[in-house]
Amino acid sequence: MPNIVLFSGSSHHDLSQKVADRLGLELGKVITKKFSNQETCVEIGESVRGEDVYIVQSGCGEINDNLMELLIMINACKIASASRVTAVIPCFPYARQDKKDKSRAPISAKLVANMLSVAGADHIITMDLHASQIQGFFDIAVDNLYAEPAVLQWIREKIPEWKNCIIVSPDAGGAKRVTSIADRLNVEFALIHKERKKANEVDRMVLVGDVKDRVAILVDDMADTCGTICHAADKLISAGATKVYAILTHGIFSGPAISRINNAPFEAVVVTNTIPQEDKMKQCLKIQVIDISMILAEAIRRTHNGESVSYLFSHVPL
Repeated sequence: MPNIVLFSGSSHHDLSQKVADRLGLELGKVITKKFSNQETCVEIGESVRGEDVYIVQSGCGEINDNLMELLIMINACKIASASRVTAVIPCFPYARQDKKDKSRAPISAKLVANMLSVAGADHIITMDLHASQIQGFFDIAVDNLYAEPAVLQWIREKIPEWKNCIIVSPDAGGAKRVTSIADRLNVEFALIHKERKKANEVDRMVLVGDVKDRVAILVDDMADTCGTICHAADKLISAGATKVYAILTHGIFSGPAISRINNAPFEAVVVTNTIPQEDKMKQCLKIQVIDISMILAEAIRRTHNGESVSYLFSHVPL
């Protein structure tokens, strides 16, 4: 593909390399280092004048450092006369701070959107935004891709008794995501209503739906400390489910998450590789990974060639 340059930030080099291999490109030369006072320094090692530039950087690990690095890379390319700069952000940082849910709370996702626009990004490609209205925080084009086609493929291939399964949302907010998957598999769905006395502490869970003698598949967009999904798994087993799987797009797994999963009654906890999972997989044998690099690569190819991206909402590219 002519006039295209693909750069990788330091947050998830493995994913960037897979995307580059899929597109038949070499990753562009970029040197990222830190000065002794911890300021980030980025040097773009090749000409980007008149090029269509894509920068792959996920919101994980040292989130603030990685976000700053992305902003500096976008700006460096923009002032080096790149014709268009697209930020490919598989896991969008600060996506959970998307509304003013209490007095004096910041809407940090909007702040990140402003920062990306001001840095010079012309287009954003991301995956499974925590709240799809975040697209409206931008005045530039945002393509929010879905892991759903890859999830459906995994369910059909890896769960032999999938026709007798029930798709479960661990909270009311994920009901729309769950009904979509249940419709496409032609199975039933259930949801768990949780009552919170205070933040990060679930007081009581109520299961709405019948899971007795079925394989229950918990589906959510992200899992951080995993308190909710582990509580939900216990609830489903006590309600008579034969097996419990969890499928999550972004496996953040911070704090006590790994020990909770190891102690929970999951057959498998399936995540995509929007966030690096190699270290987590060594600590927990239940974690399995779905590769979504081909979806990102195809989105980049279609964007570069001016083609429609909507095919990817319902199909996994071959």
